[in-house]
Amino acid sequence: MNWISNYVRPKINSLFSRREVPENLWSKCPECGTMLFHRELAENLNVCPNCDHHMAITPRERFAALFDQSVFTEIDVPQPTADPLHFRDQKKYPERLKAAQKQTGEKEAMLVAEGEIGRTPIIAAAQDFSFMGGSMGMYVGNAIIAAAERAVTLKRPLILFSAAGGARMQEGILSLMQMPRSTVAVEMVKEAGLPYIVVLTHPTTGGVTASYAMLGDVHIAEPNALICFAGPRVIEQTIREKLPEGFQRAEYLLDHGMLDRVTHRRDMKSELVTITRMLMGLPPAIAGDLPAPIRSEEPSLPATKDAKAKAG
Repeated sequence: MNWISNYVRPKINSLFSRREVPENLWSKCPECGTMLFHRELAENLNVCPNCDHHMAITPRERFAALFDQSVFTEIDVPQPTADPLHFRDQKKYPERLKAAQKQTGEKEAMLVAEGEIGRTPIIAAAQDFSFMGGSMGMYVGNAIIAAAERAVTLKRPLILFSAAGGARMQEGILSLMQMPRSTVAVEMVKEAGLPYIVVLTHPTTGGVTASYAMLGDVHIAEPNALICFAGPRVIEQTIREKLPEGFQRAEYLLDHGMLDRVTHRRDMKSELVTITRMLMGLPPAIAGDLPAPIRSEEPSLPATKDAKAKAG
């Protein structure tokens, strides 16, 4: 047995051999180009710690940060007719749906849930831009109606996080019909005297902006979110003029009265708790996770021997 070749050399090779590093450990900020470690980015709610650029975040990740102890219950959404127009471009519509479901792990472009934020019961709905651009199809319309009906039944406020490229062309006119359907659903919540709060995230465009995303009692946006019906390039090509700096961004819309607030993602939960409780006529939220202790009279201490002797 050769001790050097059989033991020493393999040991040295194992120490200096190149380890395989998973590809998803690092992400590059699209705004400033900083390489960010995935755990650091997740802890910061997918916001670049260097330039504060708000990256995309999935509805489940958003709900985990929003709801108390990350606990929420999904609300069932009726499944619409699959491929009603038998639409096909480069791929069949069912194939695109299956690819999006495999990529995101979600059924569709909107997730609806119920739970508590700051001990305040709410119904929440959030769009997933990574699912076919968060496009508004029949499922999204059904999801908004399901959220509205649940909110009315439980008498809870409805909070919606929008992120969409507009209507889903594969469903044609049926997709556009979700604009009036969602408008009626929102009106149902308002007629019940319940708050409807919209948080507009990057990007919110097209028919979504022209319907339920702009019907809230309060409109909040994440920093630098693109919010528009037609995009800046389309407008520039139409009017053949250069648009102002930051046109159709959240801060520009706030300055021009289209929004009520522009709020950083880390402050979004506390902002929503404050606004929701105010609109519901509830007292301010208690700081911390647990409710404040109820004050009671201090229990009397047992009498000592000296105290008994004096009393005697």
